[in-house]
Amino acid sequence: MRNAEFGMRNEKTITRTNDNVAVKVQNLTRTFGDFTAVDNISLEVSQGTIFGFLGPNGAGKSTTIRMLCGLLLPSGGRGTVAGYDIITRSEEIKQSIGYMSQKFSLYDDLTVEENINFFNGIYSVPEARRQERKDWVLELAGLKDRRSGLAKTLAGGFKQRLALGCAILHKPSILFLDEPTSGVDPVSRRNFWTLIYEMTRKGTTVFVTTHYMDEADYCDRLALIYRGRIVAEGTPNELRRDFMTRDVLEIEAEPLTGAMEALDRQGIETAMFGSVLHATVLDAGAAIPIIRKTLGEANITVRRVDKIVPSLEDVFVTLIEES
Repeated sequence: MRNAEFGMRNEKTITRTNDNVAVKVQNLTRTFGDFTAVDNISLEVSQGTIFGFLGPNGAGKSTTIRMLCGLLLPSGGRGTVAGYDIITRSEEIKQSIGYMSQKFSLYDDLTVEENINFFNGIYSVPEARRQERKDWVLELAGLKDRRSGLAKTLAGGFKQRLALGCAILHKPSILFLDEPTSGVDPVSRRNFWTLIYEMTRKGTTVFVTTHYMDEADYCDRLALIYRGRIVAEGTPNELRRDFMTRDVLEIEAEPLTGAMEALDRQGIETAMFGSVLHATVLDAGAAIPIIRKTLGEANITVRRVDKIVPSLEDVFVTLIEES
């Protein structure tokens, strides 16, 4: 379903021109004492697209998004969001964007309806439109019958949709999502991305940070960040094509941990992906016989060893190893 409906977006339809820029930063840096959280990054986000900012926890994603939202001043560099300077026009930025954090930005001790009323006021939604926007959020979140319930009693998926609705009450042109799917179940994650996809179809720009590499294919363009530095940027297909210089093999064997240990002794690095292993090798044709022989000698049952299209997690792991 993902690939056909809202997974790999048609990259040919994405245009990137200078008069179509929602977010642009150059040499952006943020330090905390001797620690550099964001190290001289530059990026550009086109209007009406989903831009994914991917990396492990602690890579600098949240610090970057806080600077872009006008919540934290940079130590160096410059940038604009919705045409406003991130250093001198932070208040205008805050009124032009929506922001949703990984904690869902809700007040647990307020009811569903009270949360919506609060954000209607924060975003200065005109009085005449507040009831209409409240009804829209309740419909979006599927909480019409639970409007009087406390937010803290909601399951993760409902909290997530409520937080999203509250973040876009004022219909912002740019939406910043900081780890929005952290801690929710896979079905809720998929439903959430369906909502995001619909928003970009209507022209909203979405800047999303995540450490879930499987979500990368939901984005039009990606930047991979590691230890505060951008190590690669491009469309999902460009990252696979331009930054993956080695072949990836998928190995199904039993026992799996024994297979990992046997291959590691031969200098073949592997990573576990569910019930299979991925091995990154210079040449698949040369490596497959060696892998089969190594595992056979270790009394490991080999069901298959196949060359596969690398996942973006494979690309990211390779880039980290090279850096």
